[in-house]
Amino acid sequence: MAAVLTPPAPTPPAGTRFPSRPSWGGWRSRWPLLPLVATVLLPALPHGASGGGGGPAVGPADLASGLAVLVCVGRLLYLRRRPLSAAAALVLGLPAVGFAVATVTAADPAAALPGLVRYLQVFVLVPIAVCLLLRDAHGFRIVAGSLVLLAAVQGVTGVRQYVTGTGASYMGEDIRAVGTFGPSDIMGMATVVAYGLLAAAACALRTPGSAPAWLRACAAVLAVALIVPLALSFSRGVWIATAAAVLVALALTGRRQALTSLAVLGAAGVVVVGGFGIGSEMIADRAASVTRVTSTPDRSVSDRYAMWSAAGAMWREQPAAGVGLKGFPDHRDGHASIGLSSGSDTAGAGQGFRRQALLSPHNMYLLVLSEQGLIGLTALVGSWAAILVGAIRRLRLARSRGHAALDCGLAAVALMTWQSVNFLYADIGGPTTVLSGVVLGLAAWWALAEPDRVSAA
Repeated sequence: MAAVLTPPAPTPPAGTRFPSRPSWGGWRSRWPLLPLVATVLLPALPHGASGGGGGPAVGPADLASGLAVLVCVGRLLYLRRRPLSAAAALVLGLPAVGFAVATVTAADPAAALPGLVRYLQVFVLVPIAVCLLLRDAHGFRIVAGSLVLLAAVQGVTGVRQYVTGTGASYMGEDIRAVGTFGPSDIMGMATVVAYGLLAAAACALRTPGSAPAWLRACAAVLAVALIVPLALSFSRGVWIATAAAVLVALALTGRRQALTSLAVLGAAGVVVVGGFGIGSEMIADRAASVTRVTSTPDRSVSDRYAMWSAAGAMWREQPAAGVGLKGFPDHRDGHASIGLSSGSDTAGAGQGFRRQALLSPHNMYLLVLSEQGLIGLTALVGSWAAILVGAIRRLRLARSRGHAALDCGLAAVALMTWQSVNFLYADIGGPTTVLSGVVLGLAAWWALAEPDRVSAA
C-alpha cells in the first residue's frame, strides 16, 4: 500500500509571537480589579475618615464598592455576555427576597429603606461584582493579597499600640490593639487581621511547585506573625472563628500536612505568647472568660445575653417577617430585661471617654431573625450554606486532581468558615462591613464560577 504523504504545516512568518496565556490574562485587563482592591484597602484610613463611630455613614470603602458594581455593570453591557449561571444567580440573589419582604412589612417602610440598601450592598451586589470581575485564579490572588497587605498594616499598628500604651482602654490600661479603627470599633482590626492571616496561610499551603518556595515561606512567616496582633485584640469571638477556620482548612489539606502545620502553629503560639510574654496573663484570662459565661460573666457578656433574649422575643412576636430592617433599636427596650445596661464604655486610641449605645444583638443570625423573621433567615443562611458547601466540594475535587489553584480554594473555604462562625458573636457595622461582601464574593467565585475560569491557575 502506498504511503499517504501529508504536506508539512505552513511555517509562520518570522517574528510571530505566541502568547503564553490568553490575552485577557495580561495585566492590562486587570484594571477592573482596582475598585475591589481599593474596597479592601480603604478601611485602613484613620477611623474618623472611614465612616465608623461618629463619622459619615458612607465611607471611602463603600464608595469604592459602588464603583466596582458600576464597572461590573458597564462591562456586562459592553461585552454583552450572560452575567451569571442560573445556579449562581439563585444562590447570590436569594437573600434579596428576605430583605424585600422585611422592608415591605415593616411598620415604617421608609425608615427601613437605608437598611435595605445596606444589606443589598453587602450581601448581594458586592459579592456578585466580585464574582464577575474575577477572571481567573490570578485575580483571586490579587484581591486576597490586598487582604494580607491590609492585615499587615493594621497588625503593625496594633502591636505598636500595645507596646506604647496608646491603644483602646482594656482593664484600666490603654493597651488593646485596635489599629486605625478606634475604640468604638474594637472588632475592626481583629477582623482584617484574621482575614489576612487566613489568606496568607492558604498561600503557604500551596502545592509545592505551584509557587516559588520563597513566596510560600514568606506567607507562612507572615501568617504566624499575625497571631500576635490577633491575640492583642482581646477579641474572643475572632479567636474562636479563626481557630475554627484554620482547623477546617487544615483538615482539607490532608492528614500529614495538617499535623505538621498544627505543630508549627502550636510552637509559634507558645514562643510568641509564652516565651516572650506578650500579653500572656491578660490573654490567658481573656481566653478563660469564654468558659465563665454562665458562672461569673463580665458586663459585656451579660449585656449580650440580654440582647440575644430581646432578639428572640421580637421574633416570637413577628415570626414570619420580623420587626423590619433597622427595627431592632426601636424595639430593644420593649423586649430587653432590666439587667441590660445603657451602653458600653469606650476610650483610648486618641479618643476620649464615650458611652456607646447597644443597638444590635452582636449576633448576625439573631439580628436577621428579629428583623427579617424566618423568611429572611432562611434565605440568607441558605445562600451562605450553599456557598460554603460548594466551596468545600470544589476544593476536595481540586485536591484530588492536583489543582494548581488549590490555595484559592483553601482561602475561600477558610474565609467563608470564619465569616459563618464569627457571625455568632458579631454582626454588620463599621468600616469593615463592606469587606464581608468581598469575602462572600471570593468564596462564591470559587464555589460557583465556571470550571474553566477556576482552573486557570
